[in-house]
Amino acid sequence: MLPALPLPFAFPSRAGDAVLRRATEADADGVIALLADDPISAARGDVADEGDRPAYVRGLREILDDPSNDLLVVELGGALVGTLQLTSIPGMARRGARRLLVEAVRVRSDLRSAGIGSAVMRWVGEAAAPALGAAIVQLTSDAARTDAHRFYERLGYVGSHRGFKLSVPGV
Repeated sequence: MLPALPLPFAFPSRAGDAVLRRATEADADGVIALLADDPISAARGDVADEGDRPAYVRGLREILDDPSNDLLVVELGGALVGTLQLTSIPGMARRGARRLLVEAVRVRSDLRSAGIGSAVMRWVGEAAAPALGAAIVQLTSDAARTDAHRFYERLGYVGSHRGFKLSVPGV
């Protein structure tokens, strides 16, 4: 958990007033549903299968127990409608600059374009990164997510690097 994050963060959206807050174990099913609501995540196996729930809960616990990580959720009208993971990374490059890595950003499909993602990502750059002493906010986005790429570019993110991944067999 990143205790320095200025949470909760309340904000208006076109769908109503929302709150960004730290996830708890009780939010596991809502986060799983958000992952499964995304076609690219679902194609990778995030299909909200009940048999996978223990693995998701273990992952959530590990994130919340790690002092360099946090999982946040967006609540709107009592329902979870968004999530993202933040990781604070110390570094040597750029004269020891700390980076804030943003991963697994999801907004429920029927609420995209309601201003929820924009508000959350502005909060990341304007409030979370400074609170954590991060000089850079970075993220990766699947090459197939062209709408997401336009979204991040509208918010000022620059496509500066090409990412690579290696799947580890048996893990």
